[in-house]
Amino acid sequence: MRVATNTVNAVLEQYQRDLGDLYPATEVRAIAAAIFHHGLGWDLIRVLMDRDAALSESELLRVYMPLKRLRTGEPLQYVIGETEFHGLVIGVDSNVLIPRPETEELVELIHRSGIRPSRILDLGTGSGCIALALKKFFPEAQVTGIDVSDQALLRAMDNGRRNALEVTWLHGDVLHADLVIPSVDLIVSNPPYVPRSEEAGLGIHVRAHEPHLALLVEDTDPLRFYRAIGGKALSALSTGGALWFEGHHIHSPEVAVLLEQFGYHDVRSIKDLSGAPRFVRATR
Repeated sequence: MRVATNTVNAVLEQYQRDLGDLYPATEVRAIAAAIFHHGLGWDLIRVLMDRDAALSESELLRVYMPLKRLRTGEPLQYVIGETEFHGLVIGVDSNVLIPRPETEELVELIHRSGIRPSRILDLGTGSGCIALALKKFFPEAQVTGIDVSDQALLRAMDNGRRNALEVTWLHGDVLHADLVIPSVDLIVSNPPYVPRSEEAGLGIHVRAHEPHLALLVEDTDPLRFYRAIGGKALSALSTGGALWFEGHHIHSPEVAVLLEQFGYHDVRSIKDLSGAPRFVRATR
């Protein structure tokens, strides 16, 4: 008996064969479901209910073509070109990091902290996800995103347009002494914080595809970005203004100590949902 190769089930089985060595079975199924949704507009229920349905040539092309890139370990978000972040559709490519759940936690913590900033600055904005989410939560605020990468800024600008949110995007290097930070009430940053010694332990989808410029920091000075931003923020933040960081679970407590040494008040190291110290908050 000839087995049909043009059915939904055949596609799902092919995904499992091709990606099974890279991801757990549950994740492979989630990836395949996302491809069906992006390529054909099918929701998960339809994928599950219509497993024996035959697909046309054009439909097969739309669900099989992504496999070529997925087989290399390229992240699903890059393959489909977007991801969701706090209800926003954020376009992503290899010039920007894929937003993590921890970064969503950071924005949520800021949103729930009780502050009402009128001027917000996101340093190392990347895709612009933090700046745009904060603009969504604080629509009256003037929000600015700064990044050293022109390609990242182009992506952030596009994300601002697609989500109809007005943010000012500027080129700047937080490590450069000449960078002048405008006066603001809230500064937030998710700078590079993964020690280079941990690079080999990262998954291939991260190690081989996401921008090292936005990801890695030298082991000899893992607090480099926090020191630079913390120093600049002292003169930029209004009295009572807040500084928020995302960081490495090992070094975040050290960031808190650093900010106390700078003279910040009410410095707190905050754990993420997994219980790891991930975020630092300080007041000017």
